[in-house]
Amino acid sequence: MSGLHMPRTQHIDRETAGPKEWLGLVVLAFAVLLIAIDATVLDIALPFLSADLEPTSTQLLWIIDVYSFAVAGLLITMGNLGDRIGRRRLLLIGAAGFGIASLLAACAVSAEMLIAARVLQGISGATLMPATLGLIRTIFKDPRQRVTAIGVWSAMAGGGAAGGPLLGGWLLEHFWWGSVFLINLPLMAALILLGPLVIPESRDPSPGKFDLPSSGLSMLALVPIVYAVKEAAAHGPSLTDLFAALVGVVAGVLFIRRQRILDAPMIDLKLFQRADFSAAVFTNFLSIFALSGVLFFGSQYLQQVLGCSPLEAGLVLLPGTAASAAASLGAAYLVRVWPAGTVLACGLAVSAVGALLLIGLGTDDGLGLFIAGFVLVGIGVGIALTLTSDLVVSAVEPERAGAASAVSETAYELGVALGVAVLGSVVMAIFRRGLDTGGLDPATAAAARETLGGSSAVAADLPMKASAALTDSANAAFVSGMHVASIATAAVLALSAVLVYVRLRTPSGPQAAARAVLNSAK
Repeated sequence: MSGLHMPRTQHIDRETAGPKEWLGLVVLAFAVLLIAIDATVLDIALPFLSADLEPTSTQLLWIIDVYSFAVAGLLITMGNLGDRIGRRRLLLIGAAGFGIASLLAACAVSAEMLIAARVLQGISGATLMPATLGLIRTIFKDPRQRVTAIGVWSAMAGGGAAGGPLLGGWLLEHFWWGSVFLINLPLMAALILLGPLVIPESRDPSPGKFDLPSSGLSMLALVPIVYAVKEAAAHGPSLTDLFAALVGVVAGVLFIRRQRILDAPMIDLKLFQRADFSAAVFTNFLSIFALSGVLFFGSQYLQQVLGCSPLEAGLVLLPGTAASAAASLGAAYLVRVWPAGTVLACGLAVSAVGALLLIGLGTDDGLGLFIAGFVLVGIGVGIALTLTSDLVVSAVEPERAGAASAVSETAYELGVALGVAVLGSVVMAIFRRGLDTGGLDPATAAAARETLGGSSAVAADLPMKASAALTDSANAAFVSGMHVASIATAAVLALSAVLVYVRLRTPSGPQAAARAVLNSAK
């Protein structure tokens, strides 16, 4: 990772980290864990949210993915801001904001209030993610230690995203759904207290002028495009979606043109001309896209189709969580044996096989098959997160680590958001088309088609025979949607594995040299 690719002008620093640096990593790892958990913890609480706040289908998707949209839109800005004002300072500011937003989310009394709180969480989360990875880049100067440190960071990011439903399941067994947010408060308080003691401050000593127009253009490019994709996937293309996408594309073009003429651009576009950097960002996006989509429809499948309790559903997801964490840590060893491109391609291929297994799920059984598929998806994601994160931050000098990590985190958060939006919308579109509402009146039939939870609520008020018929139809339609989404996910991952292998199968130049250093350090 740092050993996978070093800039040509950068020498390999053999300075080693001590106990204080490793304690700092522990603090940073817990911050990443919480951020990742918050991206998926609500997946397991969807039935409870549906019953309590009664959101529409669109509101339900926004509750899940608006957090990631807000993070993605601000990551580039916050990464650059951290390079300028100090990454530790930005980390502590973000921790305080994240705690306040979590308290507001826990106290939400409407879907609109919860969406607003999730936006505030996303704004705060955007300050935390690039700061943590950027700090690791500057704290751990020895390549081999940095490989391990980023492996821990990746294990927390991937394991937290996959472990969110487990933690949420346990909390929902004992408390109300708002408790999934309150867990953030003590850990964020600990971060604020311990951070100044064990995490050194770091910043770019000569960052150049902060370009406010670039910041606005980056947000204006990302958010409308993501919105357009989400709405088009959910309801079919519309003129509004087309206009939003056009705004995003135009803003993106203007952003790119501006970066080319600035002396201190927010993103060094030349980095994308390098095969390792561009492939790393691409792989990061697709791996978390797959994981988030599987978590979104998988948690509903376990609870509402197979009848698992929230805690039981979380336990079913635990093997995949453990596999993802183990793969993140094991990736450091794998790249000492094989080229980075081979390892990344194999990780994507493993995830593709896992997604493909899910087409065998049925309405009455499928726990074992789901566990097997999710474990394989988790292994591929764990490998990809570690390797891609290190490839990205190692492509720049430590002083610019925040800006580089923001690119990686933008891909991560877009993957989370679009995985839920696109794959979740595919599932729900097929669910609505396949649901047989029988002789229900139009208003009741519309309520049943909103969500799988909505159909369950309608079925509970029907006579026994009609209730059973609606429930069976809803479960079958939902599983059919899962099958289509799983096939699409597997196809995209398999194609990506081939492309990544072709581009990165043979290390060259500084990548090969740095890998040789890692091998000699065994």
